[in-house]
Amino acid sequence: MTDIEYPDHLVKQVRERSATYQLEGFLSGQGPRNPKLMLVGEAPGETEIHNGIPFSGRAGKHLMEFLERIHVTREEVYITSAVRSRPYKWREKRERNGEIIQKRYNRTPNQGEILAHAPLLDYELELIQPPVIVTLGNIALQRLVGKNNKITDVHGELLKQPVQQLKDSSGTEFIWTEKEYNIFPTFHPASIFYNRSLLELIYEDLEKLKRYVIKN
Repeated sequence: MTDIEYPDHLVKQVRERSATYQLEGFLSGQGPRNPKLMLVGEAPGETEIHNGIPFSGRAGKHLMEFLERIHVTREEVYITSAVRSRPYKWREKRERNGEIIQKRYNRTPNQGEILAHAPLLDYELELIQPPVIVTLGNIALQRLVGKNNKITDVHGELLKQPVQQLKDSSGTEFIWTEKEYNIFPTFHPASIFYNRSLLELIYEDLEKLKRYVIKN
């Protein structure tokens, strides 16, 4: 898959705005410039940062299965996320020999981190102009359509509306785009690790998404 090349000034700006947060690495969006879908996730995890491939960990295996269900290949989708670095937290872990070590664990990105990385997603949307954006989980959904929307309420619906973008790439205020986008929210693949019953809802969402993809 092809990495996107962000303008140098945007990357520099994002790195500076992210410097005070517990973030690791940097992963570019990947995929074709004319995709069938744009997938927007939360943030890369440990596996993704180490091998440089979005959704390559446990959740990624399920995502590939989901794409197969709608007859779309990984090469036909553009994959990105609300935050381009791995948010982590330190926790103690007991080794097999009884030794206690400090280890980095994945965590959900906070609002400051989402704002810091917002210029990159704004740039990707403007460049790619995706026919449909599939948001995976609440973080991606609310980054684009605001905090009044929850994945449990709107999953499986095709939303045609403007999305949030930064008023100024160095600022903290979101405004709405003039352009309307097709947004299809569903649950994040990792959600089934904690709530297996969501898998059936995801399958139902995918059936709806497949009809839309075939029609277009």
